[in-house]
Amino acid sequence: MAGDPPSRVTSLDVARRAGVSQSAVSRVFTPGASASKRTVEKVRKAAEELGYRPNVLARAMITGKSRIIGLVVAYLDNHFYPLAVERLSVELQRQGYHVLVFMASNTIGDVQSVMQEILDYQVDGIVLASVSMSSVLAGRCDDLGIPVVLFNRTQPDPRLASVVTDNHEGGRQIAHHLVAGGAARIGYIAGFEGASTQIEREAGFLEGLDEAGARLEFRGVGNFQHETARAAALEMFAGRDRPDAVFVCNDHMAFAVMDVLRAKLGLDVPGDVAVAGFDDVPIASWAAYDLTSFRQPLDAMVSRTVEVLMERIADDAVTPRRHTLQGELVRRSSTRPTEDRA
Repeated sequence: MAGDPPSRVTSLDVARRAGVSQSAVSRVFTPGASASKRTVEKVRKAAEELGYRPNVLARAMITGKSRIIGLVVAYLDNHFYPLAVERLSVELQRQGYHVLVFMASNTIGDVQSVMQEILDYQVDGIVLASVSMSSVLAGRCDDLGIPVVLFNRTQPDPRLASVVTDNHEGGRQIAHHLVAGGAARIGYIAGFEGASTQIEREAGFLEGLDEAGARLEFRGVGNFQHETARAAALEMFAGRDRPDAVFVCNDHMAFAVMDVLRAKLGLDVPGDVAVAGFDDVPIASWAAYDLTSFRQPLDAMVSRTVEVLMERIADDAVTPRRHTLQGELVRRSSTRPTEDRA
């Protein structure tokens, strides 16, 4: 009848048009499945002519595999994470997976709510970038056979794999660099106190200061947020007794600190205050900041994360473990020149 919706094109229709079996059509549209070049060409041509689109959800119900990865992220205002999300998504798509991105804050309740939504999609794996999860949720994922990889975070749970930069070593190298540049009154602006990245970077920084015969004189908390970091910088530097060098736990906050020092307080960087950050996001190299920063090996972190996830999807007997990659201190004009190579 006029106005009736068109009937849905099925894989059987495509098989008949292409002159192949229905299973051949299924193989063509299943990532990683084997099909000859000629078969692929015939099936793709028939599918295009008929307007066929494979039903991913129906296939998931049959195979038990959704080919979907859940990616949970916070702090998208921090330039490190949009880059990470983009590159993780591209690499997972190359592996034949669809990526669903979910936003969450660092509160356990919010992460738990988001995780429940992710599990409803019957995902094959989960990547948590910049957030942690409760032991209850970790156990549930483990029971369901869903591997979880923490990206740029760790937590003491043997069921969770993780991929991180050596944050401790990064903090240590920054301490040596600042002291070698003549810093005598040294400050630190922390990130979110519960984050493993914050904890490890500060621990490494304190160890490096001790090794160099210096100590931390000033401390503020920026919570990885631009405005909070600005407030912390105003409080730390407003008086006469102020640092002559400061390590800020990530670049996103370091930019806010530099803006306060120069635009609000009229201080010279690095003449009055040397500033170092962490991540080495692209903006760090811009002339406006030219920020000394400890570079996270983002491409290597993404590759290792996807590799670990694929291994665990293929074999749930693979033992989850922590993967720590080496970064690099990139010296720029926001700190005083030195000959140190610590």
